[in-house]
Amino acid sequence: MMRNLKSLLIALVISLYVPVSFACEVCKSNQPKVLENITHGQGPQGNIDYVITWSAAILVVFTLVFSIKYLVKPEENLSGHIKNIVLE
Repeated sequence: MMRNLKSLLIALVISLYVPVSFACEVCKSNQPKVLENITHGQGPQGNIDYVITWSAAILVVFTLVFSIKYLVKPEENLSGHIKNIVLE
């Protein structure tokens, strides 16, 4: 019961915070059209900012894919693997 209440409270706080995270009118006008209304602050200043952002996004996606892959099917079949030592 407490776990469900805690999850509900966290979801409520996050859902109330989401509209605040969008850009205000001044920030929206200073950002490029692609990133408009995403966040507060000034947009990318040059091509290197786009390279850094897309590199980070690719790295995050790559990490997410492999995390899910190894969580779903870990392939830990060796007899010396720590999982097998603990389970014995």
